[in-house]
Amino acid sequence: MPSATTQETETFVSKTTSSTRERAKRTFDILFSLAILLAFSWLFVLLTLVVACTSRGSPLYRSVRLGLNGKVIYCWKFRTMYQDADTRLKQLLKNDPQLKHEWQTYQKLKSDPRITPIGQFLRKTSLDELPQFWNVLVGDLSVVGPRPPTLVGPPQHYLRELHKLYGPSTFRILSVRPGITGIWQVSGRSQIPMEERRKLEEHYAENYTFWSDLKIVLKTVPAVLFSRGAC
Repeated sequence: MPSATTQETETFVSKTTSSTRERAKRTFDILFSLAILLAFSWLFVLLTLVVACTSRGSPLYRSVRLGLNGKVIYCWKFRTMYQDADTRLKQLLKNDPQLKHEWQTYQKLKSDPRITPIGQFLRKTSLDELPQFWNVLVGDLSVVGPRPPTLVGPPQHYLRELHKLYGPSTFRILSVRPGITGIWQVSGRSQIPMEERRKLEEHYAENYTFWSDLKIVLKTVPAVLFSRGAC
């Protein structure tokens, strides 16, 4: 049986290691997101104009998500849906049991009538997520991390709904910042059922390192270029 001193030492080493990897992760997030924002500022302007000119509404969309430790955050994306998308989704899920099952399984619809024509292109290429590098810079998101699902309903119900999807893994997954990309992104994206995503993201939350994050970033490039699992 380990002594009290040994247990205290192990706890101290564990906390120090965790703190070090969190600082390394945050440093990488700041430098990487700042580089992307500066290098692709011209693309931000171009896409803003394209979205604004091809459908009614703001070119940017603010998505309500759960961040670190269950905090409600607002993620910015280029708008890919029509203005009344939330209303359309509720009606679709109410009137079509097959679509409701698809939504509950993948948290996405393969043939989603809410998406605009230019929105289809932005989603296929993941360009709709470029504004989220601002979220990374300010600390709401990480470059790499779990991907919280889009939940329908008032914010005060989000944690309860997320628990229905992730079960006992919920708080472990929420113990790290959600990411623009993650293990789910390089493993099939929208083709992965929620149960499999839960296992992947729980494993990531418990075992991530700077090098594992870097590997996921490098794997994300071909996944995006070839639109693997995009929806």
